[in-house]
Amino acid sequence: MVSIYELKPKFQQLLRPLVRGLAKIGVTANFVTISAAVLSVALGILLLLYPSYNWIILLVPAFLFFRMMLNAIDGMLAREHKMESSLGSILNELGDIVSDAAIYLPFALILDTSSAFVVSLVVLALVTEVTGILGTVIGGSRRYDGPMGKSDRAFAFGVLSLLIYFFSFPTVIYTIVIAALLLLLILTTFNRANRALKEVQS
Repeated sequence: MVSIYELKPKFQQLLRPLVRGLAKIGVTANFVTISAAVLSVALGILLLLYPSYNWIILLVPAFLFFRMMLNAIDGMLAREHKMESSLGSILNELGDIVSDAAIYLPFALILDTSSAFVVSLVVLALVTEVTGILGTVIGGSRRYDGPMGKSDRAFAFGVLSLLIYFFSFPTVIYTIVIAALLLLLILTTFNRANRALKEVQS
């Protein structure tokens, strides 16, 4: 199914001049990866401390786009500038999981819907990423299948943040949105597991 992840090659092409410049001044892929995680945790703490300060939520869509840039940059630095390492692979996967949890869990306090519902969404998002990693465990590739991968979740929460700030919807609307995201995550988990199995069996 279609995923924003499919736009990654074009996004990388736009970032390539910046990546070359960063490599020239000695910026490493691991530094970028760690920076993205640290900044994500900082934003998450800010959201947790001030869940009722609506203006803070406007930082979310801007930061999620910035984080997508950092995620693309660290990968390009690693692959195109000979910075790949086992440590880098571990940091990349852990960084994504920590960053997602840090940014999305505060929505349990912010959204006008069941907190448990939102926490379940975040947990399932992490399960989706672990399922993608398991593709390598069984001898295949890291799976990034959609329809609700990392980039898609960032887009969804970015839009959700804007809706929260600019509009006032009843609880049922947010409940429906979270339910839809949960269903998409379940489908994504199934797709990744199914395609990983087909890959190793072919």
